[in-house]
Amino acid sequence: MELFELTIHELHEKLKAKEVSSVEVTRAMLTRIEAVEPKIGSFITVTADRALSDAAEADRRIAAGEMELLTGIPLALKDIFLTEGIKTTCGSRILHNFVPPYSATAYEKLKQQGVVLLGKLNQDEFAMGSSNESSAYGSVRNPWDTSRIPGGSSGGSATAIAARQAVATLGTDTGGSIRQPASHCGCVGLKPTYGRVSRYGVIAYASSLDQVGPMTRDATDCAVMLSAVAGHDPKDSTSVDTPVPDYRAGLTGDIRGIRIGLPREYFIAGLDPDVKASMDAAIQTYRALGAEFVDISLPHTDYAVATYYLIATAEASSNLARYDGVRFGHRAGGAENLLEMYVKSRSEGFGAEVKRRIMLGTYALSSGYYDAYYVKAQKVRTLIMNDFIQAFRNVDVMLTPVAPTPAFRLGEKLNDPLQMYLSDIFTIPVNLAGTCAISIPAGLSSERLPIGLQLIGRPFGEETILRVAHAFEQATEWHTQKADI
Repeated sequence: MELFELTIHELHEKLKAKEVSSVEVTRAMLTRIEAVEPKIGSFITVTADRALSDAAEADRRIAAGEMELLTGIPLALKDIFLTEGIKTTCGSRILHNFVPPYSATAYEKLKQQGVVLLGKLNQDEFAMGSSNESSAYGSVRNPWDTSRIPGGSSGGSATAIAARQAVATLGTDTGGSIRQPASHCGCVGLKPTYGRVSRYGVIAYASSLDQVGPMTRDATDCAVMLSAVAGHDPKDSTSVDTPVPDYRAGLTGDIRGIRIGLPREYFIAGLDPDVKASMDAAIQTYRALGAEFVDISLPHTDYAVATYYLIATAEASSNLARYDGVRFGHRAGGAENLLEMYVKSRSEGFGAEVKRRIMLGTYALSSGYYDAYYVKAQKVRTLIMNDFIQAFRNVDVMLTPVAPTPAFRLGEKLNDPLQMYLSDIFTIPVNLAGTCAISIPAGLSSERLPIGLQLIGRPFGEETILRVAHAFEQATEWHTQKADI
């Protein structure tokens, strides 16, 4: 097996036994990036010199006996994370030359363990999208079929795993942006509970929904990454001060007696037949492992997409007001006054999808419509949260599809925003409820496209969903399937 194909836990053992150095692993990853990058476009910035410098420092730490689980492991970050001294664009032209003066807390925690940073990954502009077609730096292509989308907005984070360009990555999830691309690219992606991981230094889209999470090749790596980045951060007022379990130690493989809920609203008539068949097979696998199934209902699911696109766009219209060509971002030339400079800078800097969401959000917050749209959406959000609280009185986790279909073709839904938004119909309610969920590989379609399974947990129940995901991996081989690229 090539070095670039190994997981975190496999590489850790080789580095620990000094069978290979971090510099050798990093060179293998950089060669792999160079070979496949023109086909898929995962990266916005490759930091080759920085990576080799990080790797040399990691080898020094290993030689000195100062090794941790992630020391010397080559990783990459979605370009939404601030990285001191390294260009950070958030997939937008308006930030094309922005170099942050400090780094996000999640990256700082990884640096403390001695990781190697390979570069910054492509994404939908300001994390707004389900297909990774809205980036100012070009569309990302799915390694399983380069005529198809990888999912979004953390598309580059998913393709870098699927194409073996990075051992693990970090993404962000506002309405499914980790789980949906993980499902479409055949990797593992976890959206933690709101407040579990610091958002400090992460460029904001919708502040009450955004959450940082890992994307990896298996559940064990996901547990390692989450353990590294989780925990209270006084720099983030929404970060929750609650103990972080040893997630890897919780992967016992034993799920006998666990109660899994099947929400009837997620097994709808329009579900793709291959997706439905994969869910049915997964249910049988879990039954054989000793799990019990319970039919449940989340009755306000139908309102989730509309609620999300009112709350998220309202928050986006406020958060993105700072990009005015003065405090942040691109400044247009040739303006004759301040107002014209604002208009030209934002018109030139933002793409079509970002403009659409800013206008939607501004309308929802405007005088005369605030109560009718934004306030009502907040009330419905409470009803959706209550659905989850009620359901978790009877079950330990929930099992659902991640997306209604496998990855669709590039351009297929670009001219129909509503159809694009419905791609996230099974992931959005989790963000509105603020709880945790994980996507794991659970099958391949008749066209050999990955299909993901979603496990939803109670708030701060990451340890349980990781255990249930890991047990599935021990009984199946879907997580070992690889894109032929």
